Amino acid sequence: MAYISMDCPSSLPGIPQSVLSVPMENKYKCQQCHQVLRKPVQAQCGHRFCVHCFKQLTSSGPKPCEACREEEIYEEPFSILNSNEAFPDNAAGREIASLPARCLNEGCDWTGSIKEYEAQHEGRCELERIKCEACSNTILRSEKDRHNERECEERTLNCKYCKISFNFKEIKAHDEICPKFPLQCKDCGKKKIPREKFSDHSKSCAKSKSACPFSDVGCKHVIENGKQSDHEHSSTMEHLRLLLPMVLSLAGPLADASGPGEWQEDSGLGLYRAPEEGVSMGSGAAASMQSVDLEKKVKALENIVCVLNREVERSSVTLEAFAHQHRLDQDKIENLSSKVRQLERTIDMRDLKLSETEQLVRELQFCTYDGIFVWKISDFSRRRQDAVASRTPAMFSPAFYSSKYGYKMCLRLYLNGDGTGRGTHLSLFFVVMRGKCDALLKWPFSQKVTLMLLDQNNREHIIDAFRPDVTSTSFQRPISEMNIASGCPLFCPLARLAGKSPYLRDDTIFIKAIVDLTGL
Repeated sequence: MAYISMDCPSSLPGIPQSVLSVPMENKYKCQQCHQVLRKPVQAQCGHRFCVHCFKQLTSSGPKPCEACREEEIYEEPFSILNSNEAFPDNAAGREIASLPARCLNEGCDWTGSIKEYEAQHEGRCELERIKCEACSNTILRSEKDRHNERECEERTLNCKYCKISFNFKEIKAHDEICPKFPLQCKDCGKKKIPREKFSDHSKSCAKSKSACPFSDVGCKHVIENGKQSDHEHSSTMEHLRLLLPMVLSLAGPLADASGPGEWQEDSGLGLYRAPEEGVSMGSGAAASMQSVDLEKKVKALENIVCVLNREVERSSVTLEAFAHQHRLDQDKIENLSSKVRQLERTIDMRDLKLSETEQLVRELQFCTYDGIFVWKISDFSRRRQDAVASRTPAMFSPAFYSSKYGYKMCLRLYLNGDGTGRGTHLSLFFVVMRGKCDALLKWPFSQKVTLMLLDQNNREHIIDAFRPDVTSTSFQRPISEMNIASGCPLFCPLARLAGKSPYLRDDTIFIKAIVDLTGL
């Protein structure tokens, strides 16, 4: 007996019953999730479970079978669910795989078997509504890429200035703090100054204005940076007059400290007492005490200033060290940013070469060398809507050739018409392209061209043919990538593609071009 391995990666729970195109038989139902069995296993009691559901039931050890209890056939030890006593039910799995299925998503007409549903369609349907992992909004799977790139409010963007990643909602907030965001100097008019360098520019800008350093004492002049020294030199006297009241206000307390009866000197009489000789000695003692107090306060203030000076010096040294490290970090960041930009340019070049290679492979895949080309155009309804809305009015076919070294040609189709056929007809045109061997060919191009819209019942094809006007520039040797298209603006009425048209099946049409090779 093959036992269930609990180390294998967990699978999905059962398939929804509504996926089935026919009523579900009870034997195909999981006894745990009550959906269609997915990778069925059979327990010792005979009941079937999805392998996912069975592993969940027995993850913490053997469990009684609830289905046995409901059917009143509970019997130990057979009704005990144990991972060591269950085996894959391959017979039931094959029966379930062949059951008819359909897609549950609105608008999807996929049908097939359960096996095809699991392998090809489940989790891949373009019309399935899924949840965006970032913003939690529900979207169609087909719109996931567009939503992630353009619509999701939680998508991540890279700043084009500083390359930092941030949330879409934060774009305005980031622009306010981005160090590389370009600013304009209002004084000199210089543009594209990075925010991180704007402060330095403001200090060095010759036309930037700032207040006079003596504004604290009353100078109201605002001077351009380049004329600061001229202003200080020409306004020296004015600045001194503004400083005088402040100096006098500081000198006042010192003058008050000089008490009456101080000794004064006279060159002719020697020392003598001031007129207030009658003042008692007590007043002189009080003045001396006040003077001592002032000296103590001055010394205390001097000590505080010394301590503060040492702190300022220490902080200056630390700040200089940080500034030096910041410059080193900035240089390193600039070098890394330069390398990243170089790598981005290399990747862009690789992508460009890859797209060119893919285009060449597509051309070679559909290319023919016998003058006969069949163009399959699928997804017709969507392409027609794009043409009506003028998003993609015209489409070009892959190139084809009259021979390996012959004329290079393609078709151009307007799904909503062009010129006289706009809005009423399919317009189909023939285009002569520039080829590698044009110098060896006969010009102007003069071969008969037949254009056909194929009836997919092979009954009545829509056919139009013409011989080139050799005087038209459309059939001269091309000097650009392709000549002006020439053909049938009234090729097929759009009404013939309505309803159950034999020309439009499975949202696909086929157009055939035949170039008469007679005379080549």
